Amino acid sequence: MAELFNAPGIILKSEPVNEYDRRVVILTGNTGKISAFANGARRQGNRFQACTDLFVFADFKLYAGRSAYTISEANVKNYFGEFREDFDASLYGMYFLEVSDYITRENNDEKEMLILLYQALRALIHPAYDKRLVKCVFEIKAIMLQGEFDLRRYEDRDKTIRYTLNFILNTESKSLFSFTLKEDAISELVLIAKNECRKAWDGHRFKSEDMLEMLL
Repeated sequence: MAELFNAPGIILKSEPVNEYDRRVVILTGNTGKISAFANGARRQGNRFQACTDLFVFADFKLYAGRSAYTISEANVKNYFGEFREDFDASLYGMYFLEVSDYITRENNDEKEMLILLYQALRALIHPAYDKRLVKCVFEIKAIMLQGEFDLRRYEDRDKTIRYTLNFILNTESKSLFSFTLKEDAISELVLIAKNECRKAWDGHRFKSEDMLEMLL
């Protein structure tokens, strides 16, 4: 029998396979982005039915196959059920999942990206935080983690923007979402994040972007 290993992670994608199974893409810390099968997950009452939904954060126990992993157990830490009741938050959340899927790789150390994604999803469902600001912080920090952000481009901006960018750069992902900005500063940060995303991700267009832009 194949050896089991533990992989805390968040479900980025979930799709049906065959009649009863499901294939998921999980962002993990030590193993990076991986594909895994959940046998029987589409059967009513199956133990994998809920834990293979989008956004779920869990400790997954997996064993390796020839080209993918198979889930043996899943201990769910957060279902993020709030996204089922908040349409706007779910759109932002879907965008975060798409970005994470696009920029992460298998067998990479993605611990910081996993923490960033988890904290960003938590911030989206927190009533105290402006979702536009959460999006900007998530995008800019993700680009910084990739080593693609040059602060020197913004040395001529006002003090608030310079301080905000330095804070994002120098603060651990787990503590990022702890501040607010005035409307004019958020608007400027939105433009900065949009410009940086276009440069860092070669103009890649995400499926959820069109609907998100209707909200912004």
